[in-house]
Amino acid sequence: MSGLTSEPSESVDPGSSAPAGAAPPAVIVLAAGGGTRMKSAKSKLLHEVAGHPLLSYALAAATQIQPQEIVVVVGHQRDQVQAHLAEIAPHVRTAVQEEQLGTGHAVQCGLAALSDLDRLPNEIVVTYGDVPMLTGETLLDLVEDHRSQRAGVTVLTAVVADPTGYGRVVRDADGGVTGIVEHRDADDEVRSITEINSGIYVFDSAVLVAGLDGLTADNDQGELYLTDVLTHARSAGRTVAGHLIDDAWQTEGINDRVQLSAMSAEMNRRILVGWMRAGVTVQDPATTWVHASVDLAPDVTLLPGTSLEGATSVGAGATIGPEVSLKDVEVGEGATVVRTHGELSVIGPGAEVGPYARLRPGTRLGVKGKIGTFVETKNARIGDRSKVPHQSYVGDAEIGVGVNVGAGVIFANYDGVTKSTTVVGDYSFVGSNAVLAAPLTVGAGAFVAAGSTITGDVDPGDLGVARGQQRNIRGWVLRKRAGTKIATAAQDALDAAAEDRSAQSGPDDR
Repeated sequence: MSGLTSEPSESVDPGSSAPAGAAPPAVIVLAAGGGTRMKSAKSKLLHEVAGHPLLSYALAAATQIQPQEIVVVVGHQRDQVQAHLAEIAPHVRTAVQEEQLGTGHAVQCGLAALSDLDRLPNEIVVTYGDVPMLTGETLLDLVEDHRSQRAGVTVLTAVVADPTGYGRVVRDADGGVTGIVEHRDADDEVRSITEINSGIYVFDSAVLVAGLDGLTADNDQGELYLTDVLTHARSAGRTVAGHLIDDAWQTEGINDRVQLSAMSAEMNRRILVGWMRAGVTVQDPATTWVHASVDLAPDVTLLPGTSLEGATSVGAGATIGPEVSLKDVEVGEGATVVRTHGELSVIGPGAEVGPYARLRPGTRLGVKGKIGTFVETKNARIGDRSKVPHQSYVGDAEIGVGVNVGAGVIFANYDGVTKSTTVVGDYSFVGSNAVLAAPLTVGAGAFVAAGSTITGDVDPGDLGVARGQQRNIRGWVLRKRAGTKIATAAQDALDAAAEDRSAQSGPDDR
């Protein structure tokens, strides 16, 4: 959708109520389409934009108008869709459209799901499951406009630069909607209209029921068109109104991966604009991706190549990036994370992570702690001011305050059957290239000698050493590698050392 630069409306608080003076409507969400152009084994409605399935956005918008009921009409790949609904919105009704016989037929199926109500709501809102930009505020405004005009039908419309393929909204001299003409049925004059039908409506329920009863499939698609209900409404003397919005992205659906990508980019652009206006520095928006559910504090800096996903939160003054991917990670104030992948972890205030670190689930790094270069952690609690700076694996560990873990240390947590925990006490020192074979405890203030393989506890204040005593075999290279460059280098060094000893001894010592 080139040429669209308008910003989104501010979202409505979830507690907002429907316009005063009238009972809330019911909402029917059409979600039965095949989505064949996605070419996916997964339902189109479960593909994600900004970290959330398309259908979740439709339900969020519908919920904001506090409807009496929400009905989701399912069809293609409905087992997937119904399972998702049971997880995120168990209160929502579902209706099955066994055959996709058009939008009018889909709404008929939706109304049938409301048949056990004592009385049908006065208004029915019809929307789609694949319009993630649509906001609850827009639906509230649509319903209020519908009521203020006492309309039989109100359609949500937008003006687009290229309306090819859309149904055109035809208005009379007074601005009333006289009809919607599909692109394939339009003449040149109608095709020159740039106001398009979103397919999102508010219906007077009596008008909708009567209009649906009169639908026929007498068209080139052999389907029941919901747009024909507008013709019925006008013939019955009811007003058909159009509610025009400036933000045409809210009317955009998704049919293929190209549109999914474009929608994701636009949603991400808006998310970043919102955060920048709230005091976050985004150095390169083109390479920075932030999910809708992420929370950022003022004075956070996001450097190029950053991806923040899920329920990630970042405290004030922290710097993330470049090249960082975090999912469901809590980052404290003033922390620095560089070239790191992390998930389900906590990074404390003032801590340093990376470069090239991997934080697996259960990692908790304390205040001003450090997880450094090529370090992998899993289910590890690393205390305040403790450091694991270089090339280590820390799995199933409890590390106290002020601990230093040397380069190449392995917390060997798995014996092939059981995963066990290693505890390292406050202000301990673990020398480079040590292996701590769990379960064991290194007491507070203890030392582990470099290169040791520790299999038992080290008491507080002790030095744990577990390595063979060094032994040098004199002349081994000259005997076993004779004639090689190595042997030549060794002999040259020995000769040079002998000459040095001779020169230092002096003539009187000979």
